[in-house]
Order: sequence, then C-alpha cells, then structure tokens
Amino acid sequence: MEEQAQVVSLPRLNEPAPDFTAKTTHGDIKLSDYKGQWVVLFSHPADFTPVCTTEFMAFAKRFEDFKKLNTQVIGLSIDSIYSHLAWVRNIKEKFDVEIPFPVIADLDMKVAKLYGMIHPGAADTSAVRAVFVIDDKGILRAMIYYPLTNGRSIDEILRLVEALQTSDKFGVATPENWKPGDKVIVPPPATQEEAEKRASEGYDYVDWYFSKKSL
Repeated sequence: MEEQAQVVSLPRLNEPAPDFTAKTTHGDIKLSDYKGQWVVLFSHPADFTPVCTTEFMAFAKRFEDFKKLNTQVIGLSIDSIYSHLAWVRNIKEKFDVEIPFPVIADLDMKVAKLYGMIHPGAADTSAVRAVFVIDDKGILRAMIYYPLTNGRSIDEILRLVEALQTSDKFGVATPENWKPGDKVIVPPPATQEEAEKRASEGYDYVDWYFSKKSL
C-alpha cells in the first residue's frame, strides 16, 4: 500500500487566527489575550543555529519599532523552555543583544501544527521559517514562508505591518515597496459612472483604474 502524503493544514487569511495557550520564556501566554494589539508570530527551525541567531537579534533590534506600531513579537520553535533560556542567555553573553520578546516552547508541536509550520518535505521535526501577522481583532492578515537555509528581512516584516495598518486606517492599497510618506493607491472605481469621474477627482491620475494620492 502506498504511503499517503502528509497534508499540511494552513490557517486562512482574513479569518480568525487559531487561538492557543503556550509556555514561553516569559511564562504562559494565550494568543487571544493580545486582542487590541497586532501580533507578529514567527517560527524558527532550532535554537543555537546561526541563521536563527541573526534573525533573533534583528527582531530584538527592531522590537521598539514594532511596539510603536502596537505590535507584539512572539517567537516559536520545537525546543524546550530550558533550551530557549540557554540560547537567549547565550545571545546576550556572546552578542550583547537582549531578547525582549517571549519565545514559545512547542515540544509537542501543537502550535506549529495549528499554523502549518511543519513541512515534511523540509523537516519532520523542525518548524520552517514562517511569519504570521495577526491584527488587533485577532484576524490573520498575512503569512510568509521561508526555507530552512535562508534568513528573513525583519525590515520587510515591519514594513508589511505598517502597510496593513495604513490600508486599514485610510481604506487604501499600497504599491510595491511602499514606505511611510510614499503615495498610496486609491481603490479603483466599482461602477462605470465612478470610472468616468475618476480623472476629475484630483488624484495623481494615470488611468481610471490606476490613481495615487498622498496621505
């Protein structure tokens, strides 16, 4: 009998993020306790690995920037609390970087499986590099997956959170590589009458479906 392929169950965008309770380096946490804040939940393959160490330090260095966006950073790997604590202490000792965010100890893979972080083609016992952006209402807004071998850009994750918050606040979209201060995209007209009016509405107009404005 052929062995059936394992199916990775993924949460879905614009639906409630799966809730969980977990042990972390900052004590027990429950995801739903963070409602009212945005959350960046990110997984890494293993403690005491060089690529993950660079990512942890980068998240730590941008932690205050995430806080300014009302965003809590939470790490996760399939390691024990004791491994996490030893690694966090090692990063402080060897690199003089304090890790200010909680790190989930997910030995039973409960959270990793809930969020589809285990990809058997990559590893059966390690979480791939995944990032989940959850808004202040507990809705999953973005997911990004990276391979085990390559580190993430923390600046890009920060940029994405700010872009999502800007879209929510102003009802607009943001173009490629948008940064605060750049022009945003005005939602295209939904009717023929609105399309006819678009050129005269005072936007940075290219065509009826493509207009920008400053905030």
